[in-house]
Amino acid sequence: MTVFVLPDLGEGLSEAEIVSWQVAEGEHVIADQPLVSVETDKAVVEVPAPYSGTVKALLAQVGDIVATGAPLVEIETGKDADKGAIVGDLDAKAPGEEQRQGPSPVRPSEPVVKGIKASPAIRKLAREKRVDLASVSGSGPQGAILSSDILAAAGGQVEGERLRGVRRAMARAMTRSGETVVPATVTDRADIHSWAPDENPTLRLVRAIAAACKAEPGLNAWFDGRQRRLHDHVDLGLAVDTPDGLIVPVLRHIGTAKDLADRIAEAKSSVLHRTASPADLQGATITLSNFGMLGGEFASLVVSPPQVAILGAGRISEVCVSEGGHPAFRRSMPLSLTFDHRAVTGGEAARFLTAVRADLERPQTTERKKH
Repeated sequence: MTVFVLPDLGEGLSEAEIVSWQVAEGEHVIADQPLVSVETDKAVVEVPAPYSGTVKALLAQVGDIVATGAPLVEIETGKDADKGAIVGDLDAKAPGEEQRQGPSPVRPSEPVVKGIKASPAIRKLAREKRVDLASVSGSGPQGAILSSDILAAAGGQVEGERLRGVRRAMARAMTRSGETVVPATVTDRADIHSWAPDENPTLRLVRAIAAACKAEPGLNAWFDGRQRRLHDHVDLGLAVDTPDGLIVPVLRHIGTAKDLADRIAEAKSSVLHRTASPADLQGATITLSNFGMLGGEFASLVVSPPQVAILGAGRISEVCVSEGGHPAFRRSMPLSLTFDHRAVTGGEAARFLTAVRADLERPQTTERKKH
């Protein structure tokens, strides 16, 4: 019998959440066959079977958070195990064999507390209601704990939801930012009255960031608390709102890309359909949040270290300005630039934001519109 543990999925990830099992106990598997889908920091990864054999026990359940190196599954790899040529159970179990094999292994997600009589379903309910079984007196036969006992013990408690998946990763990232970054924010408005009706705001913002990084490279950088690393290319994190939470795919080398509109659409689709790989979500040198598509004008945004800056674009609206001494209404895009003041000066931030605004206010040329 071989116990397969959660492998190192790379990029320093220490744990993953079980999303779905692709196999069942008693099933034969072959090497490299999809075994289980797990969610790391905002990406769903398929883990293949490491070798051929018969699945004897699944040691984690859907929803469990498993640490790297922790047991996932028991696979029998003896002489009768599947060698990869056949999928399916060819050996019928003899009568009574189930009993001779002994009790099923205890799952990590269903710990047994000595002296407490509670079924797996009751234990699951207790976990969901955050009730300590040791504090509950069972009203069932021979002191068995019933669901009514759990609900009574949970009475008056405020129910909570355990953060999982994308929201758990987001909470960790925000905590890390709050513990390290010294944020400051500058704001401005871009006059976009000359934009065509079919202008793509996100595309224009991506191009403007590329231009601003060239004009003021100090914001296209990483900072680890001691050293600042300036980048000679722009890998832009694009914040995307999804039903699961905020996910940020990365657009590589936006300063030289000719197919940005298509790449933006593909990036959004990959996170909405959860097909983005961990590599697709890592390595951004600066981030864009076009939150104005949902609402709001200005914002104090959150810088994700080791990045040092994030640009936010608010809701486009008409504002009243003075034009030739007379009031006039112009289409305007609010801009918010939050930066890590440990690594970026106020002057650098102001010059960067000025460069963004200048590019946004520039009429779109025919050549640029083709791309």
